[in-house]
Amino acid sequence: MATASESSPAHPHTFTLAAALLLDSEGRALLVRKKGTHAFMQPGGKIEAGESALEAIVRELAEELTLDVAPDDFGYLGRFGAPAANEPGWLVDCEVFTLTTDAPVAAAAEIAEVRWFDPADTGDADIAPLTSEHVFPLYLASLTG
Repeated sequence: MATASESSPAHPHTFTLAAALLLDSEGRALLVRKKGTHAFMQPGGKIEAGESALEAIVRELAEELTLDVAPDDFGYLGRFGAPAANEPGWLVDCEVFTLTTDAPVAAAAEIAEVRWFDPADTGDADIAPLTSEHVFPLYLASLTG
């Protein structure tokens, strides 16, 4: 897979990412805001060379949220493309995994803020396109059958 410094054949400015739809037992979704940015998004990040998307999300959750989880704990939501929230002119190509946990999390690394959201009502928060256009609608549709 391509890294952030490499170009995707489909679009010259594409980040290849892994992210998690991290839910608690009440159905709230944890979103993060990185330092120096305004949009909330799924925790996750760039897939490093030689790393699978699943390996990347396990690593990213440990780095960003101090959350240790096993690869077998995840479900797979899908692969989605969307405009990058904080980099104008860039796209994200993201594999999204699901995880339900009530384990404590803490902002670490480049994360400035963590917040639990009701996926059906995020209020006036600035939500990344990947989340608002793909992940939350798919999750909400799965609840209604």
